Amino acid sequence: MITALIAAAVATSPPPEPAAQAPTPDARPALWVVNDEDTVIYLFGTFHALDGKSAWFNDEVMTAFNRSQVLVLETLVPNLGKSMPAPVPPPGPGFRIQPVGPFAGSASFLTTSKTVMSAGRSQGMSTAQGADTILREAAEEIGKPVAGLESFQFQLNMFSKLPGAPPPRDPAVAARTKTQLSSVLTQLQAAWNRGDAESFAPMLDQMRTKSPETYKLLFNDRNGRWAAWIAHRLQQPGVVFVAVGAGHLAGQDSVQNKLAAIHVRSQRIN
Repeated sequence: MITALIAAAVATSPPPEPAAQAPTPDARPALWVVNDEDTVIYLFGTFHALDGKSAWFNDEVMTAFNRSQVLVLETLVPNLGKSMPAPVPPPGPGFRIQPVGPFAGSASFLTTSKTVMSAGRSQGMSTAQGADTILREAAEEIGKPVAGLESFQFQLNMFSKLPGAPPPRDPAVAARTKTQLSSVLTQLQAAWNRGDAESFAPMLDQMRTKSPETYKLLFNDRNGRWAAWIAHRLQQPGVVFVAVGAGHLAGQDSVQNKLAAIHVRSQRIN
C-alpha cells in the first residue's frame, strides 16, 4: 500500500523544497470517535514509519488509548517463535481477529519498494518508530489485548495481486526519485503531525483515477469492510481503540464516509 500511495503522492506533489521542514515537538494527529449509549470506538489514523522527532502519543490520543480495553490494528504479523495470547473474539460473522505477534500495524511494508524504504531512512524514518509499533508496544506492556481487522494471510494474498514497479536503472533518475520521495514522505509526516488528514486526499484521488482497481482493492473495499466492522462492534458494550493508516481516514471513500453511508456518525475530537 505504501508504494502505491507514495507513487500517487509523487504525481501530485510540488517539487522538493530546498529547506527541510521544522520538526513538530508536540504533534496532534487526527482522532475520531464513534459511540452510542454503551460503546465507544476511537478511530485513529497512523503513520506507519516516523522519524521519532515529535511527541504524538499524548493528550487526546493517550487519553483515548488509556480508556480503551482493546487495541485493534489493520493486521498483525505472527511470530512462530513466540507463544500467542488468546485472540479477541470477533464481533461478527466474516471478520477474523488475529492474536498479537511481535510486529505491529499494517503489513504494508510488504509492498514497500527499496527506493521508498531508502528515502524514508534518509529522513530518519522507520517502522520501529511508527505509530502502529508504538501503540502495540504500549498495549503489550500493560497487558491490553491487541487484535487485527484483517488476517496476515489475507493481506499477503491482497498484496500479491498488486502490480509491481521495478526501480529506475539510471542512477541519476534513481537519485532524483529518492529525493522526491524523501520530500513527499517529509510533507506527509508533517501533515500527519498537525492532524491534517485531508493532505492525503490528493494522492488518493490520483490513485482512484490512474489505478482504479488498485484503489478499490486497497482503500474502497477495505474501508467499507472496516466501517461494517465498527458498526457491528457498536452492538457490544466497551471501549475500543482502532488504529489504521491515515490514508484510510481521508478522501471521499474514507472509513468515516463509509460509516455515514450506513447511518453511523463519527466525530473528530482533536
